[in-house]
Amino acid sequence: MNIIRLKLTPVILCFLGIFGFARAQSKKINIIYIGDSITYGAFFTNPSKDAPPAKADSVLKSMGIDIVASSNQGHGGFTTLDFLPHTDAFKQIEVVANKFKDNGATILFSIMLGTNDSAMDGPLGAPVSKEHYYENLKAITDQLLMDYPGSIIVINRQTWYSPNTYNGARYLQEGLSRLKSYYPQIKHLVSWYRKNNTGKIYLGDTRGFHYFKANYLTSLRPEDGHQGTFYLHPGKDGARALGAFWAKAIYKSINRN
Repeated sequence: MNIIRLKLTPVILCFLGIFGFARAQSKKINIIYIGDSITYGAFFTNPSKDAPPAKADSVLKSMGIDIVASSNQGHGGFTTLDFLPHTDAFKQIEVVANKFKDNGATILFSIMLGTNDSAMDGPLGAPVSKEHYYENLKAITDQLLMDYPGSIIVINRQTWYSPNTYNGARYLQEGLSRLKSYYPQIKHLVSWYRKNNTGKIYLGDTRGFHYFKANYLTSLRPEDGHQGTFYLHPGKDGARALGAFWAKAIYKSINRN
């Protein structure tokens, strides 16, 4: 197996800057990360320091982005159904965003949802078909645009998990195959908004899936499951890598905006 290691060295930061990101350096941003346990930072003693959102913030600041405020709204086990408008989780996002909207900075939502949707059973609504996944994601995005019309929304592809993943919920190969079917739906959704000139919706990170598939032994935590050791949640190296991928996607979106 070819192991690819990603560290936040000057070389990586240079790589992240090849898209002309310097033009976005003066932008003031509030970031709200929406996701599940991967976003939250499951198994980290200090998620506010070690979870992917914290790592993404660190990279963005090193690239000159002025992050006025940031909030990690990741929740373990949550699906797109848990974040639909009028749910408690969505209301909490609104509470946070309403606090941010008067500080003079643009609100940016970074979303990565779908891992739990793909499960065979366990999480709310699982398994969620690719069609319903699209509908749920669009409902969330539409409400965010309605609530915060000047915001930027970045939708990231989910990360890979091993096909024997089975903890409190069953994922397995069926779940992984379902997860793969969500990526075209994300691209379709972003394309729909672009064609209809509706809001500022951008395709976020797409590299994380293949990165973790190739580097799961070093970047994902080994966990004991009902079908042996499985890999789902990032360890420290994985969180650092995912944060860098998200930062790159966010930076590109700010620049396009």
